[in-house]
Amino acid sequence: MSNTEARPAELRCGGRSDGDRPRAVEVLTSRSVPLGGPRAMTVRRTLPQRARTLIGAWCFADHYGPDDVAETGGMDVAPHPHTGLQTVSWLFTGEIEHRDSLGSHALVRPGELNLMTGGWGISHTEVSTPGTTVLHGVQLWVALPEEHRHAERDFQHYVPTPVPLDGGTARVFLGTLAGDASPVRTFTPLLGAELSVAAGATVTLDVDVHFEHGLLVDTGHVRLNGTALEPTELGYAAPGHEALTLVNEGPEPARLVLLGGPPFEEEIIMWWNFIGRTHEDIVRAREAWQNGSDRFGRVEGYPGDRLPAPALPHSTLTPRKNPARPAGGPRLS
Repeated sequence: MSNTEARPAELRCGGRSDGDRPRAVEVLTSRSVPLGGPRAMTVRRTLPQRARTLIGAWCFADHYGPDDVAETGGMDVAPHPHTGLQTVSWLFTGEIEHRDSLGSHALVRPGELNLMTGGWGISHTEVSTPGTTVLHGVQLWVALPEEHRHAERDFQHYVPTPVPLDGGTARVFLGTLAGDASPVRTFTPLLGAELSVAAGATVTLDVDVHFEHGLLVDTGHVRLNGTALEPTELGYAAPGHEALTLVNEGPEPARLVLLGGPPFEEEIIMWWNFIGRTHEDIVRAREAWQNGSDRFGRVEGYPGDRLPAPALPHSTLTPRKNPARPAGGPRLS
């Protein structure tokens, strides 16, 4: 998915932990971002934001739907570029057609992972299919580390088998959880899973003590290690936790997305759909896209024009740190 903001902010992403003791859960709220046009589909963006720019190498999280396609027209994202990252598409409802400049042509369906590696440069489109009436899911980005940020273009598809939990189920699409492991290749250790927690149930998950974790609530009213989370909120838990306890206090099953990874130690600049290390990295990528360079290849089969890049700001793009985590875990936005 493209970041379609007309004036995207430059961001530094760095997740260094402050000590080894677990901190209280921070609650991050989202902001609404239209994907373009007067009848635009609107997404709720939880990462990046001023309160936090990364969770592990996860650097971007859009949560959308349930979206009535008859009202909004659904998703129609024209060819657009990416550098220095991987995109992770995960649906709850609906279907999206994916095409990219690697030549991949695939459908994104509920419970099926599609992961695309941009590396040095790739372009792609995302369009909801004609039979889709309700669109609902998440679009996530992963920052590539320095040694792999110019990796070859790649596309992977994986259908995880549901894993029974005491009080729910898990679909592990990246990393390892609850005795299940995804075979999908990533360039840093990561965790990504859809969780279902039954009404009134408590689920305790053993997790990597070196990871920081984010729990995005799609449906339900849950507590993460005692902290209440409402739908569309994301709870952040710093490294140091050996287990995460989820309590569903609602009358219906809760659907959640759990993300995790070790703090990403590198400082990076994220602007529009590009991740680089310097202002010049971003300028070169933008110029290459605007000039139709072979760097991003060509997407075949989309009946329309490419997305133009936004204008760069007049100032030099500079990185920005995650702010220090305040004690007591206040609500942040």
